[in-house]
Amino acid sequence: MASTTTTPSESLNHDEERGLFGQTMGLVALTAGCFALGAYVGRNASGAWAILFYILSFGVLLGMNAAARRSEQMAVGLLFAFGLLLGLAVGPTIAYYVGADPQAVWQAGAATALFVAGFGAAGYATRRDLSTLARFLFWALIGLIAFGIVQIFVQIPNGALIYAVVGLAIFAGLILFDFQRLRRTQDIRTAPLLAASIFLDILNVFLFFLSIFSGDD
Repeated sequence: MASTTTTPSESLNHDEERGLFGQTMGLVALTAGCFALGAYVGRNASGAWAILFYILSFGVLLGMNAAARRSEQMAVGLLFAFGLLLGLAVGPTIAYYVGADPQAVWQAGAATALFVAGFGAAGYATRRDLSTLARFLFWALIGLIAFGIVQIFVQIPNGALIYAVVGLAIFAGLILFDFQRLRRTQDIRTAPLLAASIFLDILNVFLFFLSIFSGDD
């Protein structure tokens, strides 16, 4: 995939839209593969290493935003590094669930596939502008993160279930928005950034379902 220096077109025709969709989802699949590799390699990592990998992964994600404007090839490389680092960070968590309740992992995977397919298709097809919804969901996500931090220090009845269900509701909206962006985008060079966003949606949905099916308290 060569780097792109041409100016974006005014709009994408139907074939280009399908090409962007295929390219983006292909990148999502490859990023998931890098994530799986990282999760396997990092399955026995300590908590300190997991935190470091989290920090590094989001540093790479920030770098992608700058790289996407300069070189598509560099942005794709950073996307794969992002998936690998995030896998290293989440690997111990997934390994714990695989050892404790492997059935919950398979159930979470199946539920995630159906969830993303359904809301992704709805977002790609809808004609309603979801930009306002996205702004609301951003602040809802900040609130959810704050709720998660509070749970660390305060015992809340069914707190984990509430966190997961609200998280799924938020990411349902984010999936709608991201797939609408995928249809509406005017610049095919944004594929790596769109892939990163969709991959994060999928990963978070998987982790929320994993918490629900494993019966975390």
